Amino acid sequence: MARILGYIASSLDGFVATDDDSLEWLFRYNDMDLGEHDYTLFIKRIRTVVMGRRTYDFIANDPAPWSYGDQRVLVVTSRPIDRPKGQLEVRSDVDALIAELRALKDGDIWMLGGGQLQMTFLEKGALDEIEIYVIPELLGGGRPLFPATGHRGSPTLISAQPLDRGCVRLHYRFDRPE
Repeated sequence: MARILGYIASSLDGFVATDDDSLEWLFRYNDMDLGEHDYTLFIKRIRTVVMGRRTYDFIANDPAPWSYGDQRVLVVTSRPIDRPKGQLEVRSDVDALIAELRALKDGDIWMLGGGQLQMTFLEKGALDEIEIYVIPELLGGGRPLFPATGHRGSPTLISAQPLDRGCVRLHYRFDRPE
């Protein structure tokens, strides 16, 4: 069965972007050596990418070419995407999407982007693991890694590892509810 994974960077104070959705603080670390945990290695094992509309709009507005030609891309939104930047499919029903993803037999699934959709999947017991790359930056506010929804959980730590330039990789597993 395919696993649903998170792979995300966060500031030390728990934000994934500034209030104006800027990632400039993170781009300063693009040359960081993540070794065996590098994004280019991670994305090779991903078969399906799932993202919310805000993340899709952020990527679509970037002049860089579409990066997900080798993956199936699903965007969770209730609004139509008139001129998609790349090949993608739209889903609006999260419960139906989770059932669809759970039926996949091969390749991992990446929950790309900010915390809102990842939190929805967490609340529904549908996120299997998450890798959080804690970057030594204090943003003082912005988009939180996990929006406050009242959801509580106790993930299991798989590993914690210091990396280049003061970054720390935290890898957690979420046990599915019975």
